[in-house]
Amino acid sequence: MAAARRLKRVVASQPGYLSLNDSAAAISSRRKRVNKNKKKNWNKHSDINDVEDFLEDIRHQERTIGGLLSEKSDDGLFFLDIGQKQKDDHKVPNKVEGKRRKGRSQHPLRIDMILQHGSHIPPIKDVLSHQQPNAKKLRRHAEMAAQRAAKGIVPKSQRKQLNRKLSKTRARKAETEANNNPSREYYDIWSQEPKDSSDPWYLQQTGKKRVKRPEKLNEKPSVLPAVEVIAPGGSYNPDFFAHQALLQEAHDVEVKKQKTEDKIVRQLAVNKEDLVTEAHIFQEQVEGLVEENEEESSANEGEEDGAEGAITQAEKKTEKQRKKEKAEKIKEQQRQSVRKMTDKRQQLFQLRSIRATIKQQEQRTFARQKLRKAKMEAQKSQPRRLGKLKFHAQDLEVKLSNELTSSLRQLKPEGSVLKDRFKSLQKRNLIEPRERAKFKRRYKLKYVEKRAFREIT
Repeated sequence: MAAARRLKRVVASQPGYLSLNDSAAAISSRRKRVNKNKKKNWNKHSDINDVEDFLEDIRHQERTIGGLLSEKSDDGLFFLDIGQKQKDDHKVPNKVEGKRRKGRSQHPLRIDMILQHGSHIPPIKDVLSHQQPNAKKLRRHAEMAAQRAAKGIVPKSQRKQLNRKLSKTRARKAETEANNNPSREYYDIWSQEPKDSSDPWYLQQTGKKRVKRPEKLNEKPSVLPAVEVIAPGGSYNPDFFAHQALLQEAHDVEVKKQKTEDKIVRQLAVNKEDLVTEAHIFQEQVEGLVEENEEESSANEGEEDGAEGAITQAEKKTEKQRKKEKAEKIKEQQRQSVRKMTDKRQQLFQLRSIRATIKQQEQRTFARQKLRKAKMEAQKSQPRRLGKLKFHAQDLEVKLSNELTSSLRQLKPEGSVLKDRFKSLQKRNLIEPRERAKFKRRYKLKYVEKRAFREIT
């Protein structure tokens, strides 16, 4: 029964089948409800004739024209018909019929044109003849090797070979001269004759060869002198102008310190407008208790709609969209490459301006180099940051005008020689700036009353 019903259903689905029963025709005219979730019903109840016709039309256009009609230009599809060219008989008076002139193009015969291949589609490439085992892996390795070679990275195999050669040469150098040169004179360590200490082999064998001192250790950390001479205004009987210049220098130092302190005070000052008032406290306490206004609610609804729109926009892209984006990306890359080539061609006409620009850049680079060298030379005379503390220069030792004396006997000493030497070492980058260690009592003092104290009170 099942086979008979299947046969009837197949016969009824034929395009030329006519049913004698009107009810059966009415039933067949209705749309059948088929379960499309099952794979066996896809080919049976799916109409793909329009798709087949469309693909066949595309294949026909590619065979006959070599592409789609919609992609062809107007010049490739149409031409201007102006009729046959009129030939003047007086130009060819001695024309003999039945004979062809020399140099005239020979058109192929009609039968030969029929036998020619009329398709514009090239033949299919034989992929198997071009395949190579592990081609993708070998190509990737070659690309990586080319990139490393461009960066100057040597492969591991070559590095091993170089290390082997270097190790052999080092081993040969490490061997003593006694093993390499048996004809060298014999040295008796028990002999009374003193040995020349300049012999390198003797220094090597006795362990007295000094380690080579690095060149960096020979450089001084600062160009400042060990002892700086005070200005002429610091004498016990100075010149008036020299003394005034030293006073002005000390005054500038004190003004700078005062400005720094005032800046800190201004930064730490409290603005009265920023103080909290009772209105601010009440507004903070009532926050969240009052119902929202209509404007705020509409704004929140707008934000929610925007969030929903953002969520819907983040859906997964279809294959068609991905192919379209890929095609647009390829077109953009081609456009950029064409633009670069055009710019390079245009640069040929700008050689003079490019040369002038390069010259200006070189001049600016040279000026920056000079400025950098001058800055480095200036930093050599400045103390560097060697520790967590910053170097603070020592106060200037200067006498006021009313403190000047007429003789060296009446001059009062000022400053400390030890402190001056300590600051000089810090300024010349020989030691880091330090602070005196503060004494911190480990245990608290314990007070005890004695009998004598009680008797007195």
